[in-house]
Amino acid sequence: MKRFDLRHLKNDFGGRLEEILKTQLEMGEVGIFLFEVLEFENVQKSADIVAKSGNELLNSLRFNEVDWTIVVKRVC
Repeated sequence: MKRFDLRHLKNDFGGRLEEILKTQLEMGEVGIFLFEVLEFENVQKSADIVAKSGNELLNSLRFNEVDWTIVVKRVC
């Protein structure tokens, strides 16, 4: 299990999320991603990126007032 903090990227975390899913997680490994929810559409955007990559979104929850956490398992 690895943790990735994407908060410093603000609304531009999508590309980095895709890159991590492809290159930094091994098959079957779980990643925890933390990002800011400056706009609530970022939550759906993160779920769409995970679905498009063919991986499994295990959990998605609000971490605090501005941060969101998703848990993703790499399956392809």
